[in-house]
Amino acid sequence: MQELTHYIGGEHVKGTSGRFADVYNPATGEVQAKAPLASKEEVEKAVAIAAEAQPAWGATNPQRRARVMMKFVDLLNRDMDKLAEALSREHGKTFPDAKGDVQRGLEVVEYCIGAPELLKGEYTDGAGPGIDMYSMRQPLGVSAGITPFNFPAMIPMWMFAPALACGNAFILKPSERDPSVPLMLAELMEEAGLPKGLLQVVIGDKEAVDAILYNETIQSIGFVGSTPIAEYIYGTGCAQGKRVQCFGGAKNHMIIMPDADLDQAADALVGAGYGAAGERCMAISVAVPVGEETADALIEKLVPRIEKLKVGPYTAGDDVDYGPVVTAAAKENILRLVESGVAQGAELVVDGRDFSLQGYEDGFFVGAHLFDKVTPDMDIYKKEIFGPVLSTVRAGSYEEALKLAMDHEMGNGTAIFTRDGDAARDFANRVNIGMVGINVPIPVPLAYHTFGGWKKSVFGDLNQHGPDAFKFYTRTKTVTSRWPSGIKEGGEFNFKPMD
Repeated sequence: MQELTHYIGGEHVKGTSGRFADVYNPATGEVQAKAPLASKEEVEKAVAIAAEAQPAWGATNPQRRARVMMKFVDLLNRDMDKLAEALSREHGKTFPDAKGDVQRGLEVVEYCIGAPELLKGEYTDGAGPGIDMYSMRQPLGVSAGITPFNFPAMIPMWMFAPALACGNAFILKPSERDPSVPLMLAELMEEAGLPKGLLQVVIGDKEAVDAILYNETIQSIGFVGSTPIAEYIYGTGCAQGKRVQCFGGAKNHMIIMPDADLDQAADALVGAGYGAAGERCMAISVAVPVGEETADALIEKLVPRIEKLKVGPYTAGDDVDYGPVVTAAAKENILRLVESGVAQGAELVVDGRDFSLQGYEDGFFVGAHLFDKVTPDMDIYKKEIFGPVLSTVRAGSYEEALKLAMDHEMGNGTAIFTRDGDAARDFANRVNIGMVGINVPIPVPLAYHTFGGWKKSVFGDLNQHGPDAFKFYTRTKTVTSRWPSGIKEGGEFNFKPMD
């Protein structure tokens, strides 16, 4: 049985708490490794080492820090397949999806190569008589990130790449369910030239999270996960005087207008609803066709597409559509919500409850499910399922469809499929959701824009990556200077009598 480690001070360090979490192979259900769960003392040791290493790094020319990011990008491309294989083995994603996970993190690193430009301050000459003013963006010191299981490469890079580019040290607390890739990323950062001690990886559970929250040295915390935990981390972290950004759950609606290309919409729904087994915070989990005719036609197109989905382990080839969910507990929760949908009166059009994969009966595979005639009072509508389950809520009009998305407490992402530019423009302007797709089912912004939802999907006032990241990981210092008048002409050698 492999025993994983923390990564502290540039070395793999065995856990000392005596507590471990099982790391499964989701395809087989077998425990393949044990991950150490850090104690408060282990977290504090990592923070102390980071705090010692940070001042020299913060004083390093931003261009030199950017060169480390350049080299890191090269190494990510070199080891892309190795990283993706490790990710698939622990998470269960298909191999192409795992490579996409790494790639979207890599793109944020590429953006961070622009740190010298992004960290430039402002200057005002002659703000007053002989007075100049200028501002500087300076690192916070030590920052921390608490990242989820569903994107073990992308989301850590969303956090540590801009934090390090800004001159901070970083404590990464990845999910204990699939921590191998974050450990590999830390090794690659140091191979790229990052001094030891600046990127620490500490695996843990709530004890490690609380140690981060209450550590006085840590100045900022980023989090991605469920809304209840986001609320806890945000409230506790802010109460300790830290800068905190937390991203919670989602319930993403896709509105399908009567004029939409239904083949395009159906393909988009299948990819966005069932890709990665639905374990994405930007997955489309609610389809909202407008009008009964649209709804009937959409269901007719969806059913054969969903029934043809190929479910299997990542080792079965690149034509697998999605793999297992991450744990047995996740599978049980999904199926429990499916049963609640049936009990509460939704029509289960595609029933994946009896799905079993020959040779992988002990794996955490969940069949695809499609519900029709779902209503907003049902649990499958209100709760984030995080599995391969698509709910169809029929709307009588555009206004009713818009209201569904706007009334839900989550506000991460949404989409509209239509040929009508006026409807699309109205939707984008009015909907109270942070990321909007127009004929795009998963509207995740590229690295040079920012990622973030609204309502109970986010806690904090700055988004992930893009320009907001450089604001989040720095403080602005403003200097006002006046220099007294001196001799500009040089020395005088003649005797000058007293006045």
